[in-house]
Amino acid sequence: MRKLGLIAGGGGLPVTLAGHCRAVGRPVFVIRLRGFADPALADFEGVDAGIAELGKGIGALRRSRCETVCFAGKVERPDLRNIRPDLRGLAALPGAIAAASKGDDALLAFLLQEFEKEGFSIEGAHQVMADLTLGEGPLGRHAPGERHLIDIHRALDAARAVGRLDAGQAAVSCDGLILALEAQEGTDALLERVAGLPAAIRGGPDDPRGVLAKACKPGQELRVDLPTIGPGTIRRAAAAGLAGIVGEPGRLLVLERDETIRLADELGLFIFGEAP
Repeated sequence: MRKLGLIAGGGGLPVTLAGHCRAVGRPVFVIRLRGFADPALADFEGVDAGIAELGKGIGALRRSRCETVCFAGKVERPDLRNIRPDLRGLAALPGAIAAASKGDDALLAFLLQEFEKEGFSIEGAHQVMADLTLGEGPLGRHAPGERHLIDIHRALDAARAVGRLDAGQAAVSCDGLILALEAQEGTDALLERVAGLPAAIRGGPDDPRGVLAKACKPGQELRVDLPTIGPGTIRRAAAAGLAGIVGEPGRLLVLERDETIRLADELGLFIFGEAP
């Protein structure tokens, strides 16, 4: 197995991937992005680097003989006026600024190209760990019923629509009414907004209704930034009175899979893969 360079932002995904590599015997080297990466990643071979220290990161990957690179975890869009690039980062800065003006997808594609130019191949998180993604049909004990179909399709259509604007990856529909669309605040804040809506237009503990959909942006680079759910998503969806969560098979990452399924089963939510 080729040694993996894991460029780690925040959240649980980088920790999951690093732990998977260790478990299967795949060598891994972690670039821990300063201010984002989980402290647990200090247990793995690697270095800390700023988001614009491309030279430091690339040099460390080369010295550790990494052949392939995976970008994983949450990174907030930086204020490009305040970052402190090294020489390699400074050389890339004009291109990064130009790409950022076209949206998050363009910026991510630019960063991937910078590493490919240095001779690294790129792996998506779902390629590093194949069982991360949602399959087709139900995941867990619960499945959607006939009454959920309109919300499944409405929420997926809305999620794809905001994706076309490069604004977000998620939407919530209840009884055919779009309740919320995701932008830069993220899915957790989206669900908290839904939970604060009037009870008359959303579900509740005694009558769960509505669906959260997460979908890739049209034309999205699938090797980075796939939509993600985990135990926290399940808890917040239940608190918002939703009946379930839907995503595209092979295009939604399910973190802490066993715990996510256990919670969904316990709270009565379905998780469902709906093919396009």
